[in-house]
Amino acid sequence: MHDQSAASPTVDLPRRLGFWSATAVIIGIIIGSGIFKTPASIAQAVDSVWVIMALWVAGGLVTLCLGLCMAELATLFPHSGGLYVYLREAYGPVVAFVFGWTFLLINPSVWSAIAIIFAQYCGQFVPLSSSGQRGVATALILFVTVTNYFSVRLAVNIQNAATAAKSFALAAIAGIVFVMSDGTGGAFTQPTAMHWPALPALTAAFLAVLFSYEGVAGSCSVFGEVRDPARTLPRALIISVVTVTLLYLLVNAAYLYVLPLATVASSELVAAQAMAAATGPAAAAIIAACVMLSTFGAISATAIVDPRVFYAMARDGLFFQSIGTPHPRFETPHVAVAISGVLACCYVWMRSFEQLAAHFVLGLWPFYLLAVAGLMLLRSRRPAAVRPFRTPLYPLVPLVFIMAALGLLVISFIELPETSLINLGIAALGVPAYLGWRRCAPRPGIRATADASATDALRLHPAEMPAQQQQGE
Repeated sequence: MHDQSAASPTVDLPRRLGFWSATAVIIGIIIGSGIFKTPASIAQAVDSVWVIMALWVAGGLVTLCLGLCMAELATLFPHSGGLYVYLREAYGPVVAFVFGWTFLLINPSVWSAIAIIFAQYCGQFVPLSSSGQRGVATALILFVTVTNYFSVRLAVNIQNAATAAKSFALAAIAGIVFVMSDGTGGAFTQPTAMHWPALPALTAAFLAVLFSYEGVAGSCSVFGEVRDPARTLPRALIISVVTVTLLYLLVNAAYLYVLPLATVASSELVAAQAMAAATGPAAAAIIAACVMLSTFGAISATAIVDPRVFYAMARDGLFFQSIGTPHPRFETPHVAVAISGVLACCYVWMRSFEQLAAHFVLGLWPFYLLAVAGLMLLRSRRPAAVRPFRTPLYPLVPLVFIMAALGLLVISFIELPETSLINLGIAALGVPAYLGWRRCAPRPGIRATADASATDALRLHPAEMPAQQQQGE
């Protein structure tokens, strides 16, 4: 591997992750508890099985559009930090800092929400009080924090196993339902026309679908540690989204194959009911184990990627210097990992699952929209930049995602105005926080020179770049 010190502000985090590990992290973040919870709310809003399946396909396509845009940005800026880096390059340090500030205050709630779901389903096997559930959730967060503190390789190996296991479990649930049920009482046997519901109901259902696909943008934070990023990242992103879409379609088809649409709509545990209809009362324990496996994989992947945002901020001098210093022995962003874990543990004891989930609604999606719009802006500003991967069907692909994201934000304001305004206020406070930090910061960013070199390099035509930069890893 050639020396990238002139082109990468985070070269001191080794590139340990290959294609399968990158794919496992992306899939692990996307598949959480959503596929076990959202089908009921979708069926409540839509009374046509074919429209339901069409919405899941549409959600996969929108997510694929985001993944293709992220692939171009990730290969253009293959550094730790993901969206923070892309926003910095497109809009400058203020917008990037506001994203990091918002991420710091909001994203630990995602860790906490996932951990609480894990603990709730753990109660299927061991009776737990409310405090007991929070204790289990805290223990889970501490476990993934410790593994990421000491070893990226260990954390990724755990993640690889968890992703493979939960992907297999989802496919197995669908397979068992199809094999052990004749489908005579399911929604597919009940003739319904493919009629579209009113726009508010359709929008609500599509929002639930999009939330189940959440995670592609967040996974980019760890891409600075992926080997051969120009070749690996586009393949990992595309294959991950396609795999998740196929799994979601398969599982939803299984639900509708064995259960009437009204049962799906009224069920809080649709996966358990589908399994019970096919196999009997043992289904509750099976589904509980699958949900625990799925949520464990989700929080494990989240713990790998999230701290890299704070690490990248510190490397730019926009956060405490110690957070941007890798551990001298373990070569991990250990301080950033510890801070993320501690904040998530605090959130577990401060808020309920519903509050934690709502807290995320308007927190980060505006930045997803800005990042994709930034891709179009960078195409205009830096036409000669070396782009190892170019988003296909440009500009249609980014425009499709931008329209979907705008719809999500508008509906979120309508349906959850208080939470949406709080999240918007958190982001707005990032501007004075940035100005205060720049005024009080003791020294410039510890990687300012390297960042400037990287930005200058991106403006060069391949023929003008040094030979070692053209070769790649």
